[in-house]
Amino acid sequence: VQLQASGGGLVQAGGSLRLSCRASRMITSVFSPYTWEWYRQTPGKQREFVAAITSARNTNYADSVKGRFTISRDNSQKKVYLQMNSLEPEDTAVYYCNMNPPGHWGQGTLVTVSS
Repeated sequence: VQLQASGGGLVQAGGSLRLSCRASRMITSVFSPYTWEWYRQTPGKQREFVAAITSARNTNYADSVKGRFTISRDNSQKKVYLQMNSLEPEDTAVYYCNMNPPGHWGQGTLVTVSS
């Protein structure tokens, strides 16, 4: 499985971004049953959980992003999305997606929020 996150960039505080993650080399019937998650990491810190979505589309969020971020999925496209609103400088990080249980960590996407 190759995981590639995209959609990051530089945004001012209060702005929005939509991240995408595509699981290439994975057929839809394998993608669909998994719970998919977003994580983020800043230099010198451990990777932290951001959001999760189950196969039944139940969602779970870290307290720090609850009410601001929304996770979604498109099984037919083998994609997971993270809509990020009301961004704060503390959201600056490299964002990654992975299945649960996690496989290989692919390339993340950098989100930078300026104050």
